[in-house]
Amino acid sequence: MADISQFATQIKGDVVTEKDADYMKAIARWAANAQRNAKVVVFVKDEDDIAATIKYAKDNALPIAIRGGGHNPAGASSTDGGVVIDLSRYLNGTKVDAEKKLAYVGGGALWETVDKAAIEHGLATVGGTVNHTGVAGLLLGGGYGWLSAAHGLVIDNLVQATLVTADGSSITASETENADLFFGIRGGGCNFGVATEFVLKLYLQRRTVYSGVMVFAPPALEKLVAVTKEWFSHAGQHEGMIQIATVGPDGNPAVVAFPFYNGTEAEGRNAFRAFLDIGPVADMTKEIPYEELNALQNPQVHHGNGVYMKGVAHKNINFQLISKAFDKVIEIAKGTGLRPAILYEYFPLSEVTSVSASKTAFRRDPASSILVILAWDGDVPDKSDQARSLAYEIAGIVTGGQSEAINTESLGYSNYDPEGVSGGMEAVTDKAKLVFGDNYPKLQEIKKKYDPKNIFNKWFPITPAV
Repeated sequence: MADISQFATQIKGDVVTEKDADYMKAIARWAANAQRNAKVVVFVKDEDDIAATIKYAKDNALPIAIRGGGHNPAGASSTDGGVVIDLSRYLNGTKVDAEKKLAYVGGGALWETVDKAAIEHGLATVGGTVNHTGVAGLLLGGGYGWLSAAHGLVIDNLVQATLVTADGSSITASETENADLFFGIRGGGCNFGVATEFVLKLYLQRRTVYSGVMVFAPPALEKLVAVTKEWFSHAGQHEGMIQIATVGPDGNPAVVAFPFYNGTEAEGRNAFRAFLDIGPVADMTKEIPYEELNALQNPQVHHGNGVYMKGVAHKNINFQLISKAFDKVIEIAKGTGLRPAILYEYFPLSEVTSVSASKTAFRRDPASSILVILAWDGDVPDKSDQARSLAYEIAGIVTGGQSEAINTESLGYSNYDPEGVSGGMEAVTDKAKLVFGDNYPKLQEIKKKYDPKNIFNKWFPITPAV
C-alpha cells in the first residue's frame, strides 16, 4: 500500500484519514446509515487532484466513491475501506451568466446555491424539491423538480458537463463534443467519471410563487384523492403538488400537501380552489420568495437521521390503495420507533415525456413517482432491515401488489431506488439492465470506452461491453 502521506503531497486540497480530527465529519452523510468508514477522504480542489486520487485508488486496488451532496441514503457517496473523492468543500460554487441564461455549477454544489445565485438575476432552472440535495446526484440520475412541468428534467437543461474519467483525462461532454458521454451522463449516474462542472440552462423566473403547506385530517382523504385526480388530469405547466401521508410529531395522522403555482397568490388559490374547499385543518400557503420553495421540506429531512427510501411508480390515483397504505403508515408509527411517510409527487409530465427515450440514458415512464420513506433517530441502533421490510410492504400496498413486477414502470424513479447502490443495503443483481431498459446496450458500449475496468461502480453499475 502506497504511503498516504506521500500521496497527500500531490494534492492541493485536503486528505483526511481516521487519524485526523475531522475524519468523522468527513464521512458523515445526510442519512446516518449511509456513513461508511473510508480509508481516505480527499477534498479535491481541481481536476488534477481528482486524476491523482483516481490513480492512487487504482494503484492500490481501493474502491472509489464520489461525494457531491452526500444525500443518497443507501450510501452511494460512501465506501468501506476505500477512497472518497469529495467535491463538496471546494468545487461547490455557482456562477451565473445572466445574458446567456446559463449557470456554471460545481460538481459538489447544493441546489440551494443554484437557486439563490440564479434568482438574483430573475432566473431559475429545474432543481430538486429539497435544497440541500447535491446537484450532481440529482442531475446524473435524471432530476425531477417543481419546474419540470414547464422545463422537463434537470438533464433536459444540461448544456454541457466536464468530467474526469477513469484514465485521469478531463473531458467536456455536450451535444457536439463527446456526444456519447453526454448521452450516458444524462441519467446514467456516476458510471462514467467524476463530474466537476455542469452548465445548465436558466429561464426567466418571477421572484415570488404561491406555495406553502396545507394540512388535511384523515377524514378528508377520500375527497382529497378525488380532487387530486380531477386537478391532475388537466394541471398545467405552472403547477405541481407533493402530498405526504404521515403522522405528525404530536402523534396525529395527516396528509400534508405542498401546492405550487408559478404565479401570484390569487392565481394559486384559484388553481387550487377545489383543495381549499375541502377544508384543510391548516392553510399556511401564501406567496413566498422563489428561493424558499425548495426549502419547504427541509425541517422534515434534516441531516443525521437514519433513512430508508423506496420509490415506485404511480400510474393510477386510487383511493382504496392510498387509504390502505395510509392505514399502514399509522400502524407503523405507533410502536416501531420509525417515522413513516408516503410522498406522492404530482408534477405534470408532458414536457418530460416529450423527449425521446433514445435521447438520454434516463428511462422516461409516463407515471408519477411515489416515495416511501422511513426515518429513525440517528443515535439509536440501525433499523435499516426493519425499515426495508416495511417500505416494501407499503410500496406493495400502494401499487396494488405490483411493486415487484419486472415491468419498468413498477421500478419507479431510479434516484429513489435503494437497490441501486453497490455495497449498499441491498445487492445489485443486474438491476441496471432493468433501470436503463432499451438504452442498456448503448450504455455498456459507452462504459467500455470511458471506464472499461468499472472503477466507477457505486450506483446501478453498468457492466462494460465485451
